Amino acid sequence: MSGRVLLVEDDADTADYVAKGLREAGFTVEHVGDGRDGLYLASSSAFDAVIMDRMLPGMDGLSVVKALRAGGVETPILILSALAHMDERVSGLRAGGDDYLTKPFGFSELHARLENLIRRRGGKAVETVLRCADVVMDLLSRKVTRSGKALDLLPREFKLLEYFLRNKDRVVTRTMLLEQVWDYRFDPHTSIIDTHISRLRKKLDDGYPTPLLHTLRGVGYRLSEAP
Repeated sequence: MSGRVLLVEDDADTADYVAKGLREAGFTVEHVGDGRDGLYLASSSAFDAVIMDRMLPGMDGLSVVKALRAGGVETPILILSALAHMDERVSGLRAGGDDYLTKPFGFSELHARLENLIRRRGGKAVETVLRCADVVMDLLSRKVTRSGKALDLLPREFKLLEYFLRNKDRVVTRTMLLEQVWDYRFDPHTSIIDTHISRLRKKLDDGYPTPLLHTLRGVGYRLSEAP
């Protein structure tokens, strides 16, 4: 299973552990460490699930969950907490959380709970096909076509294009690509991104009248039909 997950966790070690495991499992992960940032992202972007820490700076996890539910956001939410008392679990579920997992936890359990939440998310189907213009990516078969013609992508190119498709028409920065596609927390000052963008663009755009992958100098990149 794959999907787009928002991780709201202020502990760096926990966040790295969870994000790394989810990315290896095929998920795209957005991470923030502040409750207010989590509320903003969860309210303004589409996610398949949210993993919400109970204790957060800026705004605590339960307050974020309540605000999201009050605002009509129905995204499944898994609450993480070091507070294991039954009353705390009940509070988390009553606030609008869909599941509650206490720390410390094993990644396999978190992964299973997350998949279960996404699978049953209000009867909605999990997104398995991504599109932009005439580009179609089938996440189950791992196939990509443009105008019906198969594109032969290497694993990293596939992951890069998947991230662009999940963020189509949005500006994607180098930092975002390093964190989400390469799992780097720093810029290694290499041409790794430029090289892969160049290869992907050649396979994606060469021979087609409308280029889709655009470079915004000094800003980043954007996958879009618009120039």
